[in-house]
Amino acid sequence: MSTTTFPTAPAAPRARHSDATRARHRRGFWVLVGAFTVLMAFTTLPTPLYPLYQQLDGFPTVVITLIFAAYGLGVMAGLYLAGHVSDYLGRRRVLLAATAVEVVSAVMFVLLHDTGSLLIARFLCGLGIGAVTATATAHLAELHAIGRPDADGRFAAIVAGAVNTGGLALGPLVAGLLTQWLPHPLTLPYAVWILLLVAAFAALLLLVPETVDRQGPTPAYRPQRVGVEPAVRPHFSAAAVAAAAAFSVLGVFTSLTASFVGGTLGLHSRLLTGALVFGVIGASALSQVVLGTRDVADRLRVGMWAMSVGLGLVAVGAWSASLPVFALSGVVAGAGVGLVFNVAITTAAAISSAEHRGETLAGMFLAAYAGITVPVVAAGVALTWFAAPVVLVVFAGTVLLAVLTSTTRLRRLLAKDPHTA
Repeated sequence: MSTTTFPTAPAAPRARHSDATRARHRRGFWVLVGAFTVLMAFTTLPTPLYPLYQQLDGFPTVVITLIFAAYGLGVMAGLYLAGHVSDYLGRRRVLLAATAVEVVSAVMFVLLHDTGSLLIARFLCGLGIGAVTATATAHLAELHAIGRPDADGRFAAIVAGAVNTGGLALGPLVAGLLTQWLPHPLTLPYAVWILLLVAAFAALLLLVPETVDRQGPTPAYRPQRVGVEPAVRPHFSAAAVAAAAAFSVLGVFTSLTASFVGGTLGLHSRLLTGALVFGVIGASALSQVVLGTRDVADRLRVGMWAMSVGLGLVAVGAWSASLPVFALSGVVAGAGVGLVFNVAITTAAAISSAEHRGETLAGMFLAAYAGITVPVVAAGVALTWFAAPVVLVVFAGTVLLAVLTSTTRLRRLLAKDPHTA
């Protein structure tokens, strides 16, 4: 999901930069786009491979959701511990460290296939991405501002959002393509990504300039503060529940689609699983691009109805064991997820003062990743006793209730205080 609303440091005035410096920053911008895409795609690479791990180790479906939840916990830890340190350590230094963590995670995936190692590898993957998202978003904005000082700054935000969500969508699709017909499905995609991650590390090191001036003493480290000003807590709580509900939809689709397609539908195609998840996350990205400039109230209304219809179709597709309906439900719900989450982040940025914006946004992302972790684990536990169609129907109904309650409340609050939008 996009993290494009994290505050970024202002670019230096145009007079300070030569033509050569601006050209180097323009090149660095696109190099970072490529590296950012590789990093984000790695996070969803295992999605179509979970049934293979399940066959290899013989663990129940609930373990798949625990492995997935380990990633969510890692992201929350990364956001809390390192999401802000690039402001004084430097963007490139943090990105290099996070990329190195992702390489370690990929090596673990290649060498170790036991359940404990998978949990650790996924946690490390999330830890690195928690540091990457805000840092890369800020770095893109600063590189673009220096490289093209007369251009619209919104371009960098649009690119960052597209790369963030687009990378997530590419991971399962590429993994499906690499493993559907080629040998060694639990090794090949990670081996390919080790090469890509090492290339990304080298490109960041050699071709992407630093944009943070590190003069002066380094401040004492502290974790990211999470805080919401009392006057805007009603707006924040409504937006946070909406964000958590939206992310829970993504979480269930990315963690359980392979089990549903293979177990309930009897279709053991990793490419099909990857394509289904690609459709969900891709629709989330596309809806933000197509409708991202619309009024906040319009985005929220369209997102609410798209998620509602999509969740209804999830229940129908699961209960009827219909692949076309299940696929359609993912695309429709995914489009709604993108808009609802976009509004939640926009609201968090709008209701916070400049000095507390980072803390408020950190709280919003922590709420979102709690949504991608807790409901997914609960669904996995429920699968121990109930059939997948029953679990998906109950999940759809529960999340639908949360979506309607939170978005309706948020719409009323924004209507009363339109300046907060």
